Amino acid sequence: MTMRYFERRKARIEIIPMIDVMLFLLVFFIIVTLQMIPDAGVTMQLPTSSQSQNLPHPKFIVNVLADGTLKVKNNVMTPDQLTAMFEADGAPDKTEVTIAADKASAFQHFMTVIDAARKANVTNIGIAAQPAAGQ
Repeated sequence: MTMRYFERRKARIEIIPMIDVMLFLLVFFIIVTLQMIPDAGVTMQLPTSSQSQNLPHPKFIVNVLADGTLKVKNNVMTPDQLTAMFEADGAPDKTEVTIAADKASAFQHFMTVIDAARKANVTNIGIAAQPAAGQ
């Protein structure tokens, strides 16, 4: 009786580690895709401008409703909370804020958001507007 040291065995493909890797990739791409979706904001009547232009997606969109309510990503905030959020971003010179104020809102509410941003040393502030009908 001879014993073979290297018996020929049929190769097996282990499928369970491959399934683990595929599920990890699926979860990874779902999370990355969700973070790439921009904040849709709140439906409101924006003022029109003949000089409006498209800007890259800002880091923060602050919605100012007609009654003066301030919303960021559907969270109602106070001016102090806005300042704290902008300061927590870490780099005020790179923080981009766009203010989307309803055209029926008082100008004072608009200035409240600008004051909150300036307290946090944010200088890159944009204003959302609709293009004029002729554009």
